[in-house]
Order: sequence, then structure tokens, then C-alpha cells
Amino acid sequence: MIEKLTDISSTIQKPYYYWLKKNWYYHFFVTQFYQWAVEPGSVVLQIGCKTGYILDAVKPRIGVGVEAENECRESAQQQFSCYQFVQTIPEINDQKFDYIILSSTLMETEDIQLLLLSLQRFCSSHTRIIIDGYSFLWEPLLWCAQKCGLRRQTIFKNWLSQTDIENFLYLSNFEKITNGRRMLFPWYIPGISYVLNRLLAYIPLVNRLCLIEWTIARSIAKKEIMNPTVSVIVPCRNERGTIETIVTNMPQFGQNTEIIFVEGHSTDGTLNEIERVASLYPEKNVRCFVQTGADKGDAVRLGFSMAHNDILMIFDGDNTVPMHELPLFVQALIIGKGELINGSRFVYAMETGATRFLNVWVNYCFSLGFSWLLGQSVEDTLCGTKVLLKKDYERIARNRSYFGEVDPFSDFDLLFGAAKLQLKIVDIPVHYKRRTYGSPQVRYFYHGFILLRMWFFALGKFKF
Repeated sequence: MIEKLTDISSTIQKPYYYWLKKNWYYHFFVTQFYQWAVEPGSVVLQIGCKTGYILDAVKPRIGVGVEAENECRESAQQQFSCYQFVQTIPEINDQKFDYIILSSTLMETEDIQLLLLSLQRFCSSHTRIIIDGYSFLWEPLLWCAQKCGLRRQTIFKNWLSQTDIENFLYLSNFEKITNGRRMLFPWYIPGISYVLNRLLAYIPLVNRLCLIEWTIARSIAKKEIMNPTVSVIVPCRNERGTIETIVTNMPQFGQNTEIIFVEGHSTDGTLNEIERVASLYPEKNVRCFVQTGADKGDAVRLGFSMAHNDILMIFDGDNTVPMHELPLFVQALIIGKGELINGSRFVYAMETGATRFLNVWVNYCFSLGFSWLLGQSVEDTLCGTKVLLKKDYERIARNRSYFGEVDPFSDFDLLFGAAKLQLKIVDIPVHYKRRTYGSPQVRYFYHGFILLRMWFFALGKFKF
């Protein structure tokens, strides 16, 4: 039997909206986080929704709130009549939600694992569970605040570490995607609150003192994609010598595979070679487009927009990633291991001459920096092989205005967009080979500067 969330209405001296006003800065900070984490227009369920202020703040297309306290639930229904509010989880109609919010809920519930297991029936492979709670370091301070009348009287049954939450999620067939900490100071003092909560709170080690700890997870119940179809996007400029090899050696994925070359104003006859090879191998389903822009990011976006199939793959025209390893990317996606499958060139030994030693170390340093920023491990930010579902790319494209079209490579467009939507990013090591035709098109110092610029850009979007 699924238990109600603890009803402590008998201990409340003042209505909940009184505490919302009194501690407005804290609730504003929490609301801002959920507005960042939840895509507007989604289908959202909140367990322990109180007066429904968080549910309303994320602007769902369909919103459902569960609240055991009669006073809070009635207030929520009166204030936000466009959403549904119920007392217990069994009252919810069977449907799939895009997001399930558990704001401080796990601290109040009697059986955490039973609660999490009960949520599986509302989850699809794209559902995100968003959990927040208080750090156990703040227990004495919050107890004092309650005694002094600075916060609402609340009975917390559980003080959980992020490790505890990750373990409960694993036991309940969920998987952590990312987690973090926020808010060093929950009261508003002009200037001081900004420095503490927007700057110092994100410094490693210092952030362990934060009040709020959050985790985003997904269901790992097996949901394999059946009968996949794949569009392989091949951006190419001055790659005439690799075109026929790519077409003849490209594996066939699932029911249908199409190869889309996006030609970038080559001077060596690449476009003519693509047309020749396409007519020579009609069974390979080769298509070609000429980009209007100048960089790889423009080429990838054009190729994605022209793709017909369910799965999108980027494969660089230099043919330096072995094509027999590409099915590993598609397989990882269709069995649900990840939602953005990213190649990594820096695990296996590279072929002699594949890249410069300096390039390896620069990429390694940036991978550490970007992994910290994105909250997920990314070993190689610039590997030219990436795979994702077309519907996930379309979500990234719809939200591109948050970052803008500032990425000349396309890698950061996908990585930033995936991290913002809490898509699971998984690295697959590849055996990186040296070029067999042409010369590298990397301009080391210029592109190194762009990497640094992208890191600072992401710092502002993800941390500050």
C-alpha cells in the first residue's frame, strides 16, 4: 500500500502562504532552479506539491500535484484550478509524465524505496525525476530556525546524502544523470546573498556547505527501440579521397540507413565525387547538400534538418573513426544506455600521426572543465562521432535560443543542449586513425581560443 506523505497540519501555526512570503528569497531560489530544469509545456507531476507554486512556476501543459495536507491542497486547487490536485498517488490516472518533481519529499516520506517504485508506472524512457532536499550539515541550523520562528514547523524523517539518494534510485530501477548543490545563504541581504549564492556556492569544496542538494535521474527499466532507422550526416570539405570509402564501408543500421553528405565549398572536387559515387551505388541511399554557411556547425544543422530517419549520427568526412565501430554507438542508444552517445578518442592508443601531443593534453584539460560544468562525464568534447534520437535533437533545437548559435563545431550545441535537457551523455571509446587523404583542418591556437570561449560561455549558463 502506498503511504501518504506525512500530514503535519496539526502542528502548523500559520498558513503555508505566510511562510512563502516570509522566506520569499529561498522559495524564489528553488523556483528558479525548477524553471531552469523543466522544459516549459511539459507534462509534470509533483509529489508533495504544497500550494502548487513550483508546479505553476514551471508552466506545464498538464500539471498534477499530490499533497496530503488538506489546507495546502485546497489552497492549490483554488489558486491553480487549471491543474489537478489529489491527496494520494493511487488517485492519479495512468499516464506518462515528462518530469516528476520531488521537492523535499524524500525527507518527509516514510518509505523512500516504496515511493520511488510506485513512480515507475508514470515513467517513460524520457521521464526525468528531479529531487531536492537539505544537506544534513544544516540540520542544527534549521532546527534553531524553526525554534526561533524563522521557518515553518516541519518534521523531517530522513536526512539523506547524495550517495543515499543515488542508492535508493538504483534500488528502485532509476539511474542518476547528474546532481549538484545550491544556496549557501537562504536569506536575502543585498549584495551579500548574490556573492554567496551565485559565486561562492559553485566553488568546489565550498559548495559542500550548501543548503540544497539536488539530483536528476531517469528510469532504467528496459525500453529498447525496435526497428531503428539511421541517418548518417557526413560534413565534408576537401575530402574527395574518402567519399567512396565511406559510402562502400558504411554499415547498414536497422531497417533503413541513409548517408547525407553536406559539402562545404571544397576546392578539390569533393562535390563532383559525391555525385559520382551516389550514382554508382544507388542502393546506398546517398544524398548530398551544399551548405550556405562556412563552419561545421552549419553543415551539421543542415544535415539534421534534411534527415528522414529516427536516429541521427554525425560521422566526419576525414574517415578517422573506424566504421566497424559505429554499430556500438547505435546499439548503446537503442538499448537505453544513453541519450547522447559521444565518441572518445583518448581512451585507446591512437594510430601514430593521428593527432598532435599538445592537442591530446588540451582536450584532456577541457574535458575535465566541461565535465564539471555539465555535471556529466565527457571525455572528449570534439570527437566528430555523435549519435542521438531525432526527436531529442528537435528538443535541443527548440531550446537553442537559451545558448544561441555560438558553436562553430556543432559539438557544444549538442552537449550543452543535452545537458540542459538532462539527457544522459555516454562516452564510447574509438580507435582513432590518422588521415589517409588531405591535411587536418584544425587551426590549433584559433580553435583552442574558441574552446576557452565556449567554456566561459557555458560557465555563465550552467553555474552563474
